Amino acid sequence: MTVLVVGAGPAGLAAAITLARYGVPTLVVERRSEPSPLPRATGISTRTMELIRSWGLEEPVRAGGVDVRWQAWIGPSLVSPHGNELDTVWPHPDVVSRLSPTAPACAPQDTLEAVLLDHLAGFTHVEVRFDTELVTLRQADGTVEARLRDTGTGATSTVQPAYVVAADGAHSPLRGMLGIETEEVGGGVGARGVLGSPWLGARATLFKAPLPEGSLLDLLGERRHLIYTITNPEASGVLLPAGDGRWLFGQDHDPDTPAPTDEDLADRIATAIGLPGLRPTILRTGTFRFDARIARRYRDGAVFLAGDAAHRMTPRGGTGLNTAVHDGHDLGWKLAWVTLGWASPELLDSYEAERAPVGRRNATLSAQFDGSYRDPAEELEFDLGGRVAHAWVDRAGTEDGHGAIGGRATGRVSTLDLLGPGLTVLTGPDGPATDRSALALALGGTLTPQVPVETHRLDRRTAEALGIPAGGALALRPDGRPALREAPALAAAGRR
Repeated sequence: MTVLVVGAGPAGLAAAITLARYGVPTLVVERRSEPSPLPRATGISTRTMELIRSWGLEEPVRAGGVDVRWQAWIGPSLVSPHGNELDTVWPHPDVVSRLSPTAPACAPQDTLEAVLLDHLAGFTHVEVRFDTELVTLRQADGTVEARLRDTGTGATSTVQPAYVVAADGAHSPLRGMLGIETEEVGGGVGARGVLGSPWLGARATLFKAPLPEGSLLDLLGERRHLIYTITNPEASGVLLPAGDGRWLFGQDHDPDTPAPTDEDLADRIATAIGLPGLRPTILRTGTFRFDARIARRYRDGAVFLAGDAAHRMTPRGGTGLNTAVHDGHDLGWKLAWVTLGWASPELLDSYEAERAPVGRRNATLSAQFDGSYRDPAEELEFDLGGRVAHAWVDRAGTEDGHGAIGGRATGRVSTLDLLGPGLTVLTGPDGPATDRSALALALGGTLTPQVPVETHRLDRRTAEALGIPAGGALALRPDGRPALREAPALAAAGRR
């Protein structure tokens, strides 16, 4: 085992899948007995769906989701005709279709985690252990020793991974072992409850409310939204569809007051829905703190923080899950490159440099009371994160990834589909040949000549659309971000 991943949430699973696809032996440990049955999030962003699509998992993730309009709705009850639609951070599908081969998904986190776990089960070099906690971790003389404990039997074991991913949640015991502190972001301004109460806590209730005919979504007809804000003072809160006939009801939570009974919750939910005679079935409840914090550092030696262990966000804007998945993917491919000898360990310095600003920005915005209603266009641009532009191209006439791409024939793929596990070089029809050793040198010496390089020659119009000048080329990382966009340097690399 080369990498130990502590935590089987979105960040840990994304890291494990990325490592698995590179063939890196990985052990995932999770102290819980099973994945969380509470769908803590439901919005999966465009860029996150692009990653899921690249793993071949878009179809099962969407199958477990809900078809909704990407607006919010605010009114006195769910079924009331008196209310208003509000734009959210989520972009309109027509806009997304021009910029991406996929689109956001309304899919609950528990369903997403189940799909990711099922995918990991297909890799023989990856093991996932539930009921297993990290007890101690020691780093000395460039080695790591981690002691694990089976929470059921009490048996302990010791492993010596090369690297550790700390993805064990907002309260991260591993972060505590490392002595890494967190700091509040957003100044606490607006970091209030679901509807702005002074209590920094919320209660989430998962329920089903079957109707004599059809479902609540069927009853709503065209008014199927991502989130509903209920203003009735008797049952104020938010309602979110959570797939498989389930719904989430979120309310402000005062920890100093007694918890409501299931009967009380059922009455509140029926009022929030606007059907007083309805008797919802309470499936599960949970409480959490509205908080926005970030770790003061993302790394300690060979241990890297990811997901909620690195940054804690409120649900506003739906960035927590998505930021976690991107942490895991970014760290995963960089760890893989280093362990496979494709890059020097200095590459790992870029993880905190690139991901910490994203975590800080998203956590800060989530603390704002209007954090769910930011400009969709700006959010989409930030979400796509500077990756290569999407364009539909045709692979006809190529051989082993080389040749002219971009004709009108069938079999179109996205430019994102051209990304390989190593470096991907896109050129125009008159672009330079590429020598991997010279290219590695041109990229600053961090990469080694062993890094795989795939070259794709695009037609002139597509190359121009991607910003590739005549005679130039674009070197891309596995995440689609430019590793180098310097035509003279690449041309020189090709001549050496």
